[in-house]
Order: sequence, then C-alpha cells, then structure tokens
Amino acid sequence: MMWKSRKTPRRSVVAAALLTALAAPQIPAAAAAARTPGPAVAAAASEHAKTGAPARLPAPTGKEPVGTKTLHLVDTSRPDPWKPAAGKRELMVTLWYPARHQGDLNAPYMSKQLSKAWLGKEELAGVRTNATVGARPAGKARPLVVLSPGFGMSRASLTGLGEELASRGYAVAAVDHTYEAPVEFPGGRVETGETCRKPDLSAVVPNRSKDIRFLLDQLTGPRSPLAVDARRIAVAGHSIGGASAVQVLHDDPRVDAAVNLDGNFFGELTGGVHKPVLLMGAQRGALAEPKANWEQTWKQLTGWKRWLDVPEGGHMTFTDAPWLADQFGLPEGTPPDDVKAGYGTLHGPRSTALTRAYVGAFLDRYLRGTPSPLLDRPSPAYPEVTFLKK
Repeated sequence: MMWKSRKTPRRSVVAAALLTALAAPQIPAAAAAARTPGPAVAAAASEHAKTGAPARLPAPTGKEPVGTKTLHLVDTSRPDPWKPAAGKRELMVTLWYPARHQGDLNAPYMSKQLSKAWLGKEELAGVRTNATVGARPAGKARPLVVLSPGFGMSRASLTGLGEELASRGYAVAAVDHTYEAPVEFPGGRVETGETCRKPDLSAVVPNRSKDIRFLLDQLTGPRSPLAVDARRIAVAGHSIGGASAVQVLHDDPRVDAAVNLDGNFFGELTGGVHKPVLLMGAQRGALAEPKANWEQTWKQLTGWKRWLDVPEGGHMTFTDAPWLADQFGLPEGTPPDDVKAGYGTLHGPRSTALTRAYVGAFLDRYLRGTPSPLLDRPSPAYPEVTFLKK
C-alpha cells in the first residue's frame, strides 16, 4: 500500500481545539451569531444553568434498554507503535449493548480525572448518559458495530451514536487509540496525547486498522464479553476514524460495511474496496480540498456507495460536540471561522438526529437487509442532507 505523508488538515486542528474548549461558560458574540439557538435548545441550556441539574445526552430512539461497560485490552502481539517503551499495545473500549432491563445507575460521560485531562475542568463528568452501567446483556447475538473517534478526540465523543445503535439492537464498541488523545486506564492512570502531538498521519490509519482488527478478535472470540454475530460487522468513524473504518473494511474480510463521517483519506486503497461504504461529510460540496480528497478516493470504492453532504454542518456535526456546545458554550475569543468550520449553523438536536438516522439506515440495510428510502433519495424529514454522489 502506498501512503503519502500530509500535514494535519486545518479541519482536524479546528475540531480538536473546539472540542477541548467546550467547558467554557459562555458563547462569544461572533459564535452566537453563527449558531443562534432555537427555543428548545435555549430553554434546555437555560434550565441547566439555573438549576445545576446534570445535563443529559439526548435519549436514544430505539426500543431496547441500553447497558454499558468498559474493557481494558492488551495486544500482546505488538509493542505500542507510538511509545515502544510503554510495552505492549493497550486499548480502552466502551461497549454499549441491548440490556435486559434499564437501571438507575447511568454512566457519566467521562470521569472527573479524564475531563480534567481534556479540558482542565471537571464539567463533562457531570453529564449523564442514557446507558446503565454493567447491565446484563439481553440474550441473543447481535450485529457488531465498531466506532473510531477523530484524531485527538476521545471515544466518548461518539457516545450519542453508540447509545442510539445499541437501542436499535446492535452491539457497539468504541475504541480509544492510545497516545493520540488522553485515555484513562484502570486505577486512574491517564496517558495523554503528547506522544502524537505532531504525527505522520499516513501512519495513523494503518495503526488504527491494527487496533480495530485486534478488537474484533476479542469481541468475536470465545471470551467475548458480549454475544455478537460475527457474520454481521461494520466499522464507523469520525474524521480520521472514518478513513480508518474504510481501511479496516479493505483489510479485514470479517467486516461487511463502513461509514466515514467527514474524514479525509491519507492513502491509496490498493485494489479498491468492493463492499458498501457511506461517506457523510459537511461542506464538502463547497470546500475545494475536502471535496478533492473524497473525489480521489471515490473511484476506488467499487461496491455500493453514497456521498452525502450537510452544507449547514461542520466537521464536528457527527459527534456529541454540537450538543455539548449547546450546553456549555464556546470560549470567549473563538474565531468565527473556526466555529463555522467546526459546527456550521446546526445545533445539537438536528446534528444528533440526522447522524443517527443516516448511519442507522445504512447499518440496517447492510447488516440486517432492511432497506430505507433515506439512502436512495433526499428526504423532506432531513432537508439539511444533500446527495452529492450515488
């Protein structure tokens, strides 16, 4: 496989900067002008500010109760690629899955320690999720979806999507790629992203492919903590996690389909990819470099494929970041251009809804054989989404 070394795209830099700024207590005037909240968003943020009640992620729309647990995995077959002195490659994983019952102990978005490592503040530890910690999985084997976050971002940034898919009956595993971002291990040890502050991104994707393939070994093996259907597997990711999802689809015959949420590609997919791929981006019909990047790879995707775009969105639209920004605001002095690139003008409720709808429809089609018109033509229910290529 031929890989080209490229500098970190500005979209990724902007996204990482905005994500780590979410705990600021106010939205600057320039940013507010670009993201004027609707009544429901403003009311929720106001209620949170007045009462101090814990903010809670948008509830999933599926019928199944959701459970969650974390895994600490060690790949004894290889040293850590970013920090060989650390020993064997360690990974942390969050599982979401259909549970037998919904309990009262919902997981925090992240621990105080990890929130502080991310933001210098503990605010995100006060955000509640919709998944019951340690709930017993519900019976039968489920189709498996692996989620990979953007570079410099936590697996927690895909919690809203993970909970949604679990509520629809999928087993979901979100993985942190150690040393690319702060990661908390058992016992409170936090490894930061300092090692990968200025990485060669052409090396990130193949390494993530190895991380995800190792995770698949664990989740489809005899000691798996979940009952998964190894015949139905997809990988989805945001930013470089999306490029990595398509790479794993290329590399691993166990994977049936992949979703790339606004992630630039960093290399050639030698021999092409002959399985289903959903590309869902933001502003990629208008921005020359992101558009050219996907056009170059488009011809290498020879199976079913769609290229959807959200012109009003931004790079962070497909994560929890817009909802978190609605709750906590952005810091004083955030450049308006960064807000536009990161978020566009869409707020959390719409960003969450359209991401869940289209990713869910794609997975239903290719892991369950359930067709959806959402993937065939524009929908009046989601006018923000356009079809750029079919």
